[in-house]
Amino acid sequence: MLNKEQYISALKQMLLIRRFEEKCAQFYGVQMIGGFCHLYIGQEAIVASTFAIKKEEDATVTSYRAHGHVIASGVDPKYVFAELLGRKNGCSKGKGGSMHLFNTKNHFYGGHGVVGAQIPIGTGIAFAQKYEQKNNICYTFLGDGAANQGQMFEAFNMAALWSLPVLYIIENNEYAMGTSVSRSTFETALYKRGESLGIKGTQVDGMDFDKTYATIKKATDEIRQTSFPQIIEIKTYRFKGHSMSDPAKYRTKEEIESYKSNDPIERVKKLLVSNKYLDEAKVKAIDQEIKQTIAQAAAFAESSALPDANELYEDIYIKKL
Repeated sequence: MLNKEQYISALKQMLLIRRFEEKCAQFYGVQMIGGFCHLYIGQEAIVASTFAIKKEEDATVTSYRAHGHVIASGVDPKYVFAELLGRKNGCSKGKGGSMHLFNTKNHFYGGHGVVGAQIPIGTGIAFAQKYEQKNNICYTFLGDGAANQGQMFEAFNMAALWSLPVLYIIENNEYAMGTSVSRSTFETALYKRGESLGIKGTQVDGMDFDKTYATIKKATDEIRQTSFPQIIEIKTYRFKGHSMSDPAKYRTKEEIESYKSNDPIERVKKLLVSNKYLDEAKVKAIDQEIKQTIAQAAAFAESSALPDANELYEDIYIKKL
């Protein structure tokens, strides 16, 4: 069990991501967000627990479902909204959009649009950390679809061969776009992916914040001691479609509702109330405060300027030293 302050912090983090994503859905519905937009609703406990554990200098990298990760890394939601709306004060100058969000100052290295591309990147970051003799970890997030990519196995092999401090977190939300894990994968226990390389794997219920936190904390402590990779498969579920353009007709309403009844945010709320850390009124007050924060952040983005046309020619080449 965590203490009162840790649970309250986790609730605030998860609610901030949830309310942000809900506003994203509204923006997308009125065509203010263009291109792809992948929401993180239902998976918030994973990011909240990981970023509560990681040290300041630890690195993180993920796929295109990156809104929650970049917010947890410390970027004010108003700059993330600005990015999604293509404004010049967005966290990627309005040129990256939903899938290419970065916060390199706080060691969050994306947001990558190619399935599985972040896995060798995260492995390389871990290599750099070890080379520079830093006792840091790279938390590398991937989905169940990426777990079948060839580059994942290549990265795992190098991580084991060179004994790299990387924690691979497989966010298994059951569907790679519209294809279920059982239809695409012979061995559905994805945490076993590294067994032939001696990489320890663990599976945990990602709808349970307590269990997710404890599992990531244990793996983190072990990796710091051994400088050897580990894999955690976190069983979770996205309440929305793969992206905003996905009607998700491949899932039944009963299936979706069964997972919603296990909402990680509601579980933390109940824990706070049952332990008398907060009462119902205080929980609602926190939610209202966060909704107000999101409303202000959205208004900031809407009123922000678009990039100048000359920005098309910037950030293409690195300037020679």
